[in-house]
Amino acid sequence: MKRKVHVILKKGELLAKKLEGKTVVIFDILLATSTIAAALQQGATKVIPVKNEEEAREKAKTYKPDEIALVGEYGGKTIEGFFDPNSSTLKQHVQNKTIILSTTNGTVAIHKAEKAKHVYAASLLNGEAVASAVCQPSQDETVLLVCSGSSGRFCLEDLYGAGYFISCLLRLKAFHLTDAAKAALLFYEAYEHSPVEILKQSAVGGILTQYGFLDEISFVSRKNIYSVVPKVVKTKLVNGEETICLK
Repeated sequence: MKRKVHVILKKGELLAKKLEGKTVVIFDILLATSTIAAALQQGATKVIPVKNEEEAREKAKTYKPDEIALVGEYGGKTIEGFFDPNSSTLKQHVQNKTIILSTTNGTVAIHKAEKAKHVYAASLLNGEAVASAVCQPSQDETVLLVCSGSSGRFCLEDLYGAGYFISCLLRLKAFHLTDAAKAALLFYEAYEHSPVEILKQSAVGGILTQYGFLDEISFVSRKNIYSVVPKVVKTKLVNGEETICLK
C-alpha cells in the first residue's frame, strides 16, 4: 500500500490531534527552514526553534554567551541584537554553537507539529536529503507537508518548496498524492526552472527585496546543495528544562 502525501497550506490548519503517528515536513522557504539547513550545514551543533523574541532571550540565559548565537526576525526585520537569519551569511556566526532561532512563521510551525512521530525541516537547499530520509524503509507513516505561510496567510514560495519536495519523493518511491499534493507538484513542475522569479514574486519575497535581501532570495532558491537532514528531537537545557531542537 502506498504512503499518502498531503499538503497543508498554512500552519494554522495544522491540528495537534491529527498528528499522531504521522511524519511532518515543515517548509518556510523565506526563511526559517532555509536558515536551519544552512546553520547545521555550516557547523552549528543544533538549532533551538522558539516562538518569539522573549522565549529566545530566556533560553539564552541558560547558556554561556560564547556557546550560542541568537538568530531571528519578526515581520521580516532582524530582531535587535540578533544575527540576520540569512542562510548566505550565517557561517561566520554559527560554527560549533547552539543556535536559538526566532522567526515569525517557521519556528512557530515547528512547535505546532511537535506531537507528530517525526518532524523535519526542509527547503530547496536540502530537499533531496530530507526526502531520502522520509523514504527510509523504517518510515511508513502518512507524510504531511506543512507550508508555514505568513501571519496566517498562504505563501507562494512554500507551495513551490512543497512541490519540489514531492518531486524528490517520487524519484525515490511511489506515493499516493492528495489533490493538495498534486496541486503543489503541478505548480512546481510549471515553474521548475524559475525558482528565483517565483520567490521574488511572492509577498514575502517582495518584502525581502524591499529590505535589500535580493541576494538572499537567490541563495535560498538553489536546489540540493546541502546534505543535512534537520530533524526535531527533544533535549535538556543546562537548567534541566526540556525543549525541542533540530539536529
